[in-house]
Amino acid sequence: MGLRSFWTFSLLAPLVLLFHHKFVAQAEISSQRANDRLRVVPLAPRVRPETTDVNDSIKIDTNGTKVFNANETDPGDGFNGRSGEAPAGTTNYPETLDEKYGSFHQGRSVAKYYSRNKAKRSVAAAYGDSVDRSSSGGAQTRDRFVEAVHGVSTSRAEYRRSGDEARGSNPRPNEPYLDTSTFALSGDSAHNQAMVHWSGHNSSVILILTKLYDFNLGAVTESSLWRSTDYGSTYNKLNDRVGSRTVLSFLYVCPTNKQKIMVLSDPEVESAVLISSDEGASFEKHPVNFNILSLLFHPTQENWILAYSHDNKLYSSMDFGRKWMLVHDNVMPGRFYWAVMGLDKESDVVHIETRIAKGRAWYVKCRAQRCTEGNRQYLFPGDVDTNSLVVQDEYVFTQVTKVGRPSYFVSYMRESFRQMQLPKYCLPKDMHIISTDEKQVFAAVQEWNQNNTYSLYISDSPGVYFTLSLENLRTSRGAAGNLLVDFYKVEGINGMYLANKLLDNHIKTFITYDKGQTWALLPAPTSDVAGNNLHCILPFCSLHLHLEMSENPYTSGPITSKKSVPGIIVATGNIGTELSSTNLGMFITSDAGNSWRQIFDEEHNIWFLDNGGALLAVLHAPSPIRHLWVSLDEGKKWDRHSFSLSPLYVDGVLMEPEADNHILTFFGHFGHRSEWQLIKIDYMGLFSRRCMDGDYQTWHLHNKGELCVMGEKQTFMKRMPGNRCMLAQDYSRIYSSEPCLCTAFDFECDYGWERQTDGKCSPAFWFNPNGATKSCSSSQSFLNSTGYRKVLSNNCKEAGKNVFSPRRQACQSRPPQGLRLSTSQGELSAPVGSNVTFMVYLDQGDSPGTSIHLDFGDGIKIIYSNLSRTDDGIKHIYRTTGIYRVTATAENSQGSDRTTMFLHITSPVERVYLSIPIVAIRGKEANLTAVVWPSHSRTLTFFWWFDNSSEPIITLEGSISYTFQREGKNKVTVQVASGSNVLQDSKVITVKETFRSLLLSFSPALDEHNPDISEWREDIGRVVRTALSQVSGVTEKQLLVSLYPGLPTTAELFILPDEHLSTEHKRGREETLDMISDIFVTALNQGLIQFELKADVRIVVYMTQQTLAPLVDSNSIHSGSAMLMLLTVVLIGVAAFFIYKFKRKIPWIHVQAEDSQEKDPEVISTVGQNDNMSKVKLSEFPSPKELVVKDLEPRSRVHTGGIGRNMERIVTREFPNCTNV
Repeated sequence: MGLRSFWTFSLLAPLVLLFHHKFVAQAEISSQRANDRLRVVPLAPRVRPETTDVNDSIKIDTNGTKVFNANETDPGDGFNGRSGEAPAGTTNYPETLDEKYGSFHQGRSVAKYYSRNKAKRSVAAAYGDSVDRSSSGGAQTRDRFVEAVHGVSTSRAEYRRSGDEARGSNPRPNEPYLDTSTFALSGDSAHNQAMVHWSGHNSSVILILTKLYDFNLGAVTESSLWRSTDYGSTYNKLNDRVGSRTVLSFLYVCPTNKQKIMVLSDPEVESAVLISSDEGASFEKHPVNFNILSLLFHPTQENWILAYSHDNKLYSSMDFGRKWMLVHDNVMPGRFYWAVMGLDKESDVVHIETRIAKGRAWYVKCRAQRCTEGNRQYLFPGDVDTNSLVVQDEYVFTQVTKVGRPSYFVSYMRESFRQMQLPKYCLPKDMHIISTDEKQVFAAVQEWNQNNTYSLYISDSPGVYFTLSLENLRTSRGAAGNLLVDFYKVEGINGMYLANKLLDNHIKTFITYDKGQTWALLPAPTSDVAGNNLHCILPFCSLHLHLEMSENPYTSGPITSKKSVPGIIVATGNIGTELSSTNLGMFITSDAGNSWRQIFDEEHNIWFLDNGGALLAVLHAPSPIRHLWVSLDEGKKWDRHSFSLSPLYVDGVLMEPEADNHILTFFGHFGHRSEWQLIKIDYMGLFSRRCMDGDYQTWHLHNKGELCVMGEKQTFMKRMPGNRCMLAQDYSRIYSSEPCLCTAFDFECDYGWERQTDGKCSPAFWFNPNGATKSCSSSQSFLNSTGYRKVLSNNCKEAGKNVFSPRRQACQSRPPQGLRLSTSQGELSAPVGSNVTFMVYLDQGDSPGTSIHLDFGDGIKIIYSNLSRTDDGIKHIYRTTGIYRVTATAENSQGSDRTTMFLHITSPVERVYLSIPIVAIRGKEANLTAVVWPSHSRTLTFFWWFDNSSEPIITLEGSISYTFQREGKNKVTVQVASGSNVLQDSKVITVKETFRSLLLSFSPALDEHNPDISEWREDIGRVVRTALSQVSGVTEKQLLVSLYPGLPTTAELFILPDEHLSTEHKRGREETLDMISDIFVTALNQGLIQFELKADVRIVVYMTQQTLAPLVDSNSIHSGSAMLMLLTVVLIGVAAFFIYKFKRKIPWIHVQAEDSQEKDPEVISTVGQNDNMSKVKLSEFPSPKELVVKDLEPRSRVHTGGIGRNMERIVTREFPNCTNV
């Protein structure tokens, strides 16, 4: 889903051509603003919405460069196939620059790709052979081609041929004629790409860049730059001026100073820019250290340029490309804009969308040469969807998608963002901004129940509140997947639009004269082009027009109108019950759509000449042509003229619409292998003089006889049909204007109101029209809507009582109702330490007299004396994680209202460590703990998986007690979920019926080499276990050594029963464990367990006499009195032990440090594993038998006393509750 926007442009001269098997490279000429049609800029979260051809609403930049692909048939070619319908053997639109940028940039003209069929090209091979071309590429002799044949009827289009072609003589002195010359770009026949550009207003300079693109190499291998200084009569090759070995790839012209030219070299050869300040007469080369993908020129400053690179970086230059500076990286393609004059304070401001994660981006505003982190402004409170930023006129649009539902936001006049409000149950799936003309937003919205159609909505001036204008607009997808909406703004007539609507499963064309308040079908002509009567009765039969925009700006497309000739529309269409792609003809209206005439029964491309005073028609056909048609009387009569001796495959027409030179250029080829042919046509001979006051007549704009259109009666001036005089550029088209009294249709329904069948606006079922605004107090008054709001740019006057305008009403004191509390982005969670903005809304109540109490839930409360002080939101920062109950209370003298939200303050879980005992008693609870970094409070979910369990145990706390019923190794996994982030840790716990354990400590030197990571602890435990096994003869399978995190380094030794002993003799197994435990106590107390950590660092392992509280107990459950007796025995035993051992060296006692913020046990070890780490030498230790004889013999005597033995068993049986880190 996405939001797109249509931009306004004026059509300029640049053109890029391709021929036969010729394909396209990427090219783009950018300017910020022009003024003719509408062009699309998508605001969508999907992957790069492609191309700008959202119908007829696209405007082409006045300096746009165009690329044609000659080996495919051009679907938008005005001569080889109708726009939008590629003929056979055509149309491959690769993802190229137009797809990446054409839809995104205001005022950016983009290279598009057109294909032409080889077979169609080869038809003219014979004609190409007969053309007289000099080897030097010079111009042919100028010839005048005129045909004269008088028409037969004035009731339909009359076709005439001036007889010069038939008679073979010069034209009569007063007959209209065309002056033509042809130039061939000799030596470039192998070049399969060309870019053509007319330098500027009334300039005689034309630049052409031809290239040979090698598709195997994927690069340009040859190029030629041509320049004409006589409007295209002759051309000179400029390769020696730019460097004979330099390969050129793109041509750009500054939109604010057409004398400044920039040409890019091919980056495969060298990365450089060639700059000219004299329309290409001379160049200077400057290297660049990045590959330029596209350029955006400043709308007013001729030397300021933004450049986008292949690695998504944005650069700026303030000296026309001589030096570049990095602006920002990770910039989304096409989502960067220069400042809009009068709105942004500094003219060098840049608006940028930068990607921060998949599907997420930031809106950044900074200055082009000072865009460091400290100088950046983040104007939207939070992140936005990628490919959603649009800066257009007074508006900035963006989009945020939450839980699959998009929300659209707008900033008007660079103020704070507000959410765009559509009717409550519109529930948009997709939105496209069609236009922002006249400080009003037109939007195409796909509602929840629409699939292939959209509805047209119109906003108020700030672009916030929208009302429905027309349902079920026809849409389609372009070749690149871009959305095409059948909606067209008629130039020159305020408030007049055309749209194709799906009605009863038929596509029909509708027209509006009041900016979408009422729509009507188009009346069909009364007769066809042959003069036959047509019986087409509304509403069963009507005229239907194709409204899509041509992808080729150098063909006219299926519909055209011009501001300088208001009321004239020429379009491709058909007559019948619905829009069709067959039986198409050309239709014209001279009275703004009230009546139509058919002028051709085949498709033609039609342009306005002489500021709209003449019409030029060229047949839209796949075959080569040599004739064109001209009409000076609004299409009633047509004169046929020849423009070439041989038929030409026309690729495009280049003209400067507002120039006084009356020159246009045809581009094309005579044959499959011929050079590029440039035919200059001077049509000054069509006119005999300049128009005088007596050459004009007036006509009245009306809507089916109603003279009041958009609130006024307008009278326009136009040239009398048939006069062969040239129009002056500055003559006034509007003769007079008189305001009318307002009617209901001069107003659109206000937000929450809907137009009924009788034309009146009534409140929707979900809207309460009696709700006072929240800025109203009992001592004030407010303007209450009557359900109508005046159509913007409507000039009607309200006489007497204002029936439709808002009415001023006194505010009534009322208790607050409908209090709502949310965050600025509607989210229920926020990162710890972030600035959370709370928004408070009140549906009804005395806003200025209503105080707001806000309790943030963390002990901080705030009070506002009135609700109006909270318009910009209430900001608060939470310092710790947790779930906070945020409460807002609104109070006034009439009552109160209260609302609550629960806000989750979270921080990302970076690490998780599962702390469990490595040995547990079967059938007894063991404590398991998951420790996370950083610590959280009540904001995490823990999933505990045990062995092969199919369902986890879910807890909100990081600890759990679990009873293991199966002996052996049991795997425990804990998963910690924090939002969409999930981390886990796993451990293996050994479950036995009984075991013994001893706490171990180490020489202090070990602490100095302890990196405190899990791998290191495992390696040390393995070395200690090996040493213990070697001393005692006990197999390593019976021993487990676990080192605890933290300092000082401590460990625990677990002695497991022999698996081969019978489980029926439990007492015997326990006695065996006691005997092994005694052996280890002796060896540890005598310092016999040692290992070599590294050279000259020997570590001695001791037994720690102090223990912590046990996690589990291998004995039976004791009663309170039994435990007291046991404690007494332990104390006596400890005393006896120290008396017995007073001569023996007491090992150093370590106390384990509990540090909840220790290092991550999962960090990769810096100590390499070494199987030979243990340096224990058996020869240094007494044999196990010696130890038993020497040490256990006196213990037997103590055991006879019944105290010492029990003491030893109790001490060694305990193991600590050291599961926390």
